[in-house]
Amino acid sequence: MKTLPDRPLVHEIHEIHEIHEIHEIRRDDTRHGSEQRGQPAVHDAHDSHDAHSDHDTHAGHDPAMFRDRFWLSLALSIPTVLWSEMVREWMQDLLGFAVPTFAGSDLISPILGTIIFLYGGQPFLAGAGQEIRHRQPGMMLLIAMAIVVAFVASAATTFGLFDLEFWWELALLVTVMLLGHWLEMRAVGQAQGALQALAALLPDEAEVVRGDRTVNVPVSSLTLGDVVLVRPGARVPADGQIVSGQASVDESMLTGETRPVDKADGDRVIAGSVVAGAALRVRIDAVGADTALAGIQRLVAEAQTSRSRAQVLADRFAAALFYIAVGAATLTFGVWAALGDIENAVTRTVTVLVISCPHALGLAIPLVIALSTSLSARQGILVKDRLALERMRTVGTVLFDKTGTLTRGEFAVSGVAAVDGDESRLLALAGAVERDSEHPLARAIVREADERQIQRLEVRDFRAAAGRGVEATVGGSTVAVGGPALLRERGLTPPPALTSRTDEWQARGAAVLHVIRDGEVVGALAMEDQVRPESRQAVAGLQAAGIRVVMITGDARPVADAVGKDLGIDEVFAEVLPEDKDQVVAELQRRGGRVAMVGDGVNDAPALARADAGLAIGAGTDVAIASAGVVLASSDPRGVLGVVRLSRSSYRKMIQNLVWAAGYNVVAIPLAAGVLAPIGFTLSPAAGAVFMSLSTIVVAANAQLLRRLDLRPELSRD
Repeated sequence: MKTLPDRPLVHEIHEIHEIHEIHEIRRDDTRHGSEQRGQPAVHDAHDSHDAHSDHDTHAGHDPAMFRDRFWLSLALSIPTVLWSEMVREWMQDLLGFAVPTFAGSDLISPILGTIIFLYGGQPFLAGAGQEIRHRQPGMMLLIAMAIVVAFVASAATTFGLFDLEFWWELALLVTVMLLGHWLEMRAVGQAQGALQALAALLPDEAEVVRGDRTVNVPVSSLTLGDVVLVRPGARVPADGQIVSGQASVDESMLTGETRPVDKADGDRVIAGSVVAGAALRVRIDAVGADTALAGIQRLVAEAQTSRSRAQVLADRFAAALFYIAVGAATLTFGVWAALGDIENAVTRTVTVLVISCPHALGLAIPLVIALSTSLSARQGILVKDRLALERMRTVGTVLFDKTGTLTRGEFAVSGVAAVDGDESRLLALAGAVERDSEHPLARAIVREADERQIQRLEVRDFRAAAGRGVEATVGGSTVAVGGPALLRERGLTPPPALTSRTDEWQARGAAVLHVIRDGEVVGALAMEDQVRPESRQAVAGLQAAGIRVVMITGDARPVADAVGKDLGIDEVFAEVLPEDKDQVVAELQRRGGRVAMVGDGVNDAPALARADAGLAIGAGTDVAIASAGVVLASSDPRGVLGVVRLSRSSYRKMIQNLVWAAGYNVVAIPLAAGVLAPIGFTLSPAAGAVFMSLSTIVVAANAQLLRRLDLRPELSRD
């Protein structure tokens, strides 16, 4: 049976040196066998992105750049539009007035429009150049083609070569595109920014205990083994273990759980969590790269650089749309030119190119991905691999590892039977003898006695016999606690009344310890791995969503069946060797449908990797987390419901946005080309630009609706 490691959430992660900045990545070769790196965390994420993407037309861009260009272009666009000849005519016809003209006012739109084209359009022109060099046309090339055509046509009109004035459309097109890309880049960075903000939650200094006094030192100078004093209302400076004190700790910034968690001696606390009620003394056992807080930063960075199947589809659609736009524009110009209407040929062609610009398509996927990544990170679901998240919507079977996932992975007293009926006295004797033992079963007995507030008895002459049990003198009597080997060694037989109870416990797979006083069996204790109370809700919720729940364990069949029956599991695999767990995943996959695996231990890693979607419980090991596509920061199995809900909701938003963006172009391109011109209906360049802008706004607004999604375990229902 596995035991849960008492270790931080993630070890192989970026180190946080300062409060507001993430600097160099440091990895411990002796522990992880990986290369040393010296790149900034953000750069590392970008490098990873390059590995996943054929080309990145946003390389070197940041939200501030698009923001600055947008605001300047917007300021210049206002006079460009108002003094545009076409707009002045509309204002006069519709409103009865227009902006006044003066000497040189006819040059306002050409001059400002040229500045907007050269300055505001530069990112799109540069991105188009990259796409041409890579021979992979996409959104940037379409945008560049549209603004270049509008600029050339407008310049030609200014010099009297044509009667086509498009300066205002050029200005609005560039401004709208800059706004969209600013919002996109800002949204893409929201999850990263939100988690960098978590680093700012760390205190600037820590109170290190030195003898009988405390010394304030910078958090960055803390070392392993330091004992720090964390006062009520203060934040824990680094991950560690409580050595003195008892308090409630708010860990919502990591786990997403809103209720504070009671902590006492021996419990772990994480950097950034808030202590309430009383002071704690914490021995630091993880700093910098080994803290759970830094781990979240890396996991989300990996999520942002992983390649989404839906994004690949959108990129391919944009490439196809480029050829469609060029083909439609060429055909449009050819047909209208053949009809002898050159002016209409240019007007229709420009309109086709303008409305073909797929900015709505470009926002359709990135906004949903960025928002879902940010939303999930804030609520304790860390998405490492977007593809795993996408697959969760179609998963038909969820395979849970038992120990540490559906159960707590630690023993608890599940039954007490005293020959004389005095269960409290029996627990007092057992707890007294076991108090000096470090065995997991001993800790469980002591914990049960303390929770029942049973008076502690005086103990002396403690002795431990490996493989048999423990013995000590309690109140003048010799008391021993042990299993069947201890009874056989001493030739003792439990009374029939006690045997009936112990047989029942053993039938369901519980371990049985007998309590012996002065050579006589006086009682027995049942020891079982505790089922998490949240597991029942998780199983029921998944089944209500149409998903089969299967459990796998290396435990004996009676133990596995007892837990499976208790939780209402659909199918149980018991006595499975660690190296065979991935074969169970393969068998379930052969039955048909996608399989998600939820685990926490080293021996779960192959199964997590083989599954269509691997989910690691946050209390698990580094290897399990590294093999999973999604990490649940808390150990609450109901988080799986949140992942399913997030997957289905984000997929719906992606499809809605793609349908809207693609459907808009399917309808608008023929209208812009003038297919309905014979019956008197044409789509003007102005109307095309307006509809294009509306399409972008609709897509962006629809994606923002994801913010209403609540993934907290107690609310996660499909």
